[in-house]
Amino acid sequence: MRRCPANSAVRFLAAALLLLSAALPAGKAAAQPAASDDLAAVHDRCVSYVASHPQEGLERAKLWKEQGGGFYADHCIAMALFQLHDYAEAAERFESAATAMLGMPALQRAKALDQAGQAWLDAHQPERAKAAFDAAIQLAGKEADLLIDRAEAWAEMQQYWNAVDDLNDAIELAPDRADAYFYRGAAYRNLNVLDLALEDIEHGLSLAPHSPIGLLERGNLRRLKGDIAGARQDWLEVSKLAPNSAEDKAARLDIANLKGKGEGATAPAAQKTP
Repeated sequence: MRRCPANSAVRFLAAALLLLSAALPAGKAAAQPAASDDLAAVHDRCVSYVASHPQEGLERAKLWKEQGGGFYADHCIAMALFQLHDYAEAAERFESAATAMLGMPALQRAKALDQAGQAWLDAHQPERAKAAFDAAIQLAGKEADLLIDRAEAWAEMQQYWNAVDDLNDAIELAPDRADAYFYRGAAYRNLNVLDLALEDIEHGLSLAPHSPIGLLERGNLRRLKGDIAGARQDWLEVSKLAPNSAEDKAARLDIANLKGKGEGATAPAAQKTP
C-alpha cells in the first residue's frame, strides 16, 4: 500500500500553499524581513520558489528565518528539505513548525503535522509517521486525508487490520475517494482476504477507471487468483497510462516475473516499489 507519488506531491504542495494563508500574488522568494501582516504572503512565495529551486530556496528560507521569519520560514525550510529528499530533517522541521504555531487554528497546525508524517513515511520511519498523524487527528478530528495517511503508516508497520479500520472511517467520510478503496484493497490483499480486496479495487476503478495504482493492484489480485492473462493486461495498461512512473516500473517487473515463470511475455525489468 503506497501513495501514488504524483498525486501525493501535488497534494503536498497544495497543502503547503494553503497552510498559512490564502493564495496571494506570485513573486520571487524574499530573503528580507517582512511586516507581520506580510509573513504569510512571503511564505507562499517561498514555498512556490522551493518547489522548482529547492537548494537556492533553502538558503533563502534560512536567511529569512535569521531575519525574523519565525515558523513561516521554518515551514518553508522544511518544504525545501523535502524537495531535496532530506526527509527525516524535513519531518523534524515540520514538527517544529507545528509546535511553534501555537495560537494558529488547529487545522493549520494539523496540516503541518500531516506533512511531517508524510516526510517520516518517505524516511522509512512509519512509527514516527503514525505519531505525527495521531497528533494531527487529535487536533483536526477524523478527516479523510489524515486517516488515509495514517492507514499507510499502519500498513508500513504491517498492521493491516488497523489500516483497514482507518480506511473504513475514511470511506465513510468520503465515499467517492477511489484511492481509499485502492488502499483498503491492498490491505485486504496483504491479509489474504482476496475477495474483499478485489471488490474494493473494482469499486475504486469504477470511480477512477484509468488509475495506474488501481490497475496495478488489480493485476496483483488477478495474478494471485490465477488469472494470468487478466493480470498481464492490467499491467500493460499501467505502462501505457503512466510511462516511466513508479507504477510502470512495478508493472514491468511483474510482467518480467511472469515470463520468468513461463507465464508471460518479455518486459524490461525494473525496481518494484514497496
